[in-house]
Amino acid sequence: MQKIWLEHYQKGVPAEINPDAYSSLAQLFTSICTQYPDRPALSNYGTEFSYQEWLKHSQAFAAYLQQELKLQKGDRIALMMPNTLQYPVAVFGAFLAGLIVVNVNPLYTPDELIHQINDAGVETILVVANFAHVVEKALPKMQLRHVIVSELGDLFPTLKSIVFNAVVKYFKKMIPVWSIPQAINFKKLMQKGHKLTCNTVTLTGDDIAFLQYTGGTTGVAKGVMLTHRNMIANVEQVTAVAKPSLNEAHEIFITPLPLYHIFSLTANLLTCLKLASLNVLITNPKDIPYLIKELSAQPFSAITGVNTLFNALLNNPKFAAVDFSGLKIVLGGGAAVQQIIAERWEKITGKLLLEGYGLTEASPVVSVDPFNLKVFQPTIGLPLPSTDISIRNDANEELLLGEIGELCVKGPQVMKGYWNNPAETGKILSTDGWLRTGDMAYVDPKGFIYIVDRKKDMILVSGFNVYPNEVEEVISSHPGVLEEAVIGVPDEHSGEAVKAFVVKKDPNLTVEALRDYCRQHLTGYKVPRYVEFRESLPKSPVGKILRKELRGK
Repeated sequence: MQKIWLEHYQKGVPAEINPDAYSSLAQLFTSICTQYPDRPALSNYGTEFSYQEWLKHSQAFAAYLQQELKLQKGDRIALMMPNTLQYPVAVFGAFLAGLIVVNVNPLYTPDELIHQINDAGVETILVVANFAHVVEKALPKMQLRHVIVSELGDLFPTLKSIVFNAVVKYFKKMIPVWSIPQAINFKKLMQKGHKLTCNTVTLTGDDIAFLQYTGGTTGVAKGVMLTHRNMIANVEQVTAVAKPSLNEAHEIFITPLPLYHIFSLTANLLTCLKLASLNVLITNPKDIPYLIKELSAQPFSAITGVNTLFNALLNNPKFAAVDFSGLKIVLGGGAAVQQIIAERWEKITGKLLLEGYGLTEASPVVSVDPFNLKVFQPTIGLPLPSTDISIRNDANEELLLGEIGELCVKGPQVMKGYWNNPAETGKILSTDGWLRTGDMAYVDPKGFIYIVDRKKDMILVSGFNVYPNEVEEVISSHPGVLEEAVIGVPDEHSGEAVKAFVVKKDPNLTVEALRDYCRQHLTGYKVPRYVEFRESLPKSPVGKILRKELRGK
């Protein structure tokens, strides 16, 4: 496809970026920390690190891994923790030691943890104490050599650390009982690490930075090999698009989505680092009152989130009192941002809620709305610099503008492949570098991409395609609805029928009233035949509603 979107880029955004701007994420990290040593870099529960402090802590962590644990270049280390100061310290400490980082969802069950640790060949794990009991249960079935355990406040100043950890453990009782006799105490590790010297490890763009496991939405979770070049490329792409909207002044990013998730990892941690800005880490994004308190602490520049998080903020009356005068970028990802949420967001904040699109296999960002867009539109924006796209049918033939087919992507951010899984790699990654995303989409004459739905989520009703996103968009606009999800269920007459799961905002809402509302906005075969009211809907750690669980698969 011709790059028709280039002429619609915001002024100052280049057509191409240099994916080899840095040899590795370790070089990017040391370069920024050395260039801006005194700038505030990280903040969590009011404790702040400068870039110089961040570098020193990461060097201490790396030195311990190298000299005490004898870890070698290419060894895998798993990080199992929410957004704490320890996470960015450990990530870059691992890179300085030449290791491969395996991000682990702290909410994993023992079985899920066992699969990921064994599949990746992880021998060292850093886990926050709140989830150490899960590691303990899984230990007999894993080949781990080293378990490092940290408490949430371990990198706070001494007195604050003692009080914070005591409150979490004894008053809030947030740490289930665990016992791992050989566990290494993170605080003691850091004390020793600061007395050791970190040896430089040579990394290249082809070295793997992350084994980032997909959510397993299409089967068993697979490890996506993301190289240092992949990640550098995506950071360069994202910052190239964002820079025209940001000042040279120090920016403040709010990070409520977990950094172990690829969207937040790139869009917040790495992008914020590249811009030498302050990253405010939100440990528990479900605590909306606390998140609003952090938003109110100082004018902030950027926030990323998912539709459900924006919805939760909008439904809290205190959100409207936040100072949005410094807000420049609001970016939604992970799942489609619904128009009604975007409209409410703009009404309250005065800022447009923009959408981006990506997938783990693309590091993850593929496209984003131009940040100077004036009106919300249900598009995932324009492809990033140095990115090619193609809309293809099942015969791998390219379709015309406006025709719906599978979105295919090519660029320096596209993964190396799946870890130890060439068969699965071959299914979605062609020999000439095209990645089949599994998302149905079309492109308009300006190059804007519109996602219709996941290929696997499409519902076939009597031969007609029904896209769940379209039905969900209508249901969400009903004033009595808080949240919704739509799936297809087997039907002996039509093959499949549309079923909606709904969380009520209005307790008096009935099935028939909702179906009548849908009939006003949807053609007959798209109207949900079944409606089930629920107290809540299953969600991923970043708040994406999981249709897979509703289907019972």
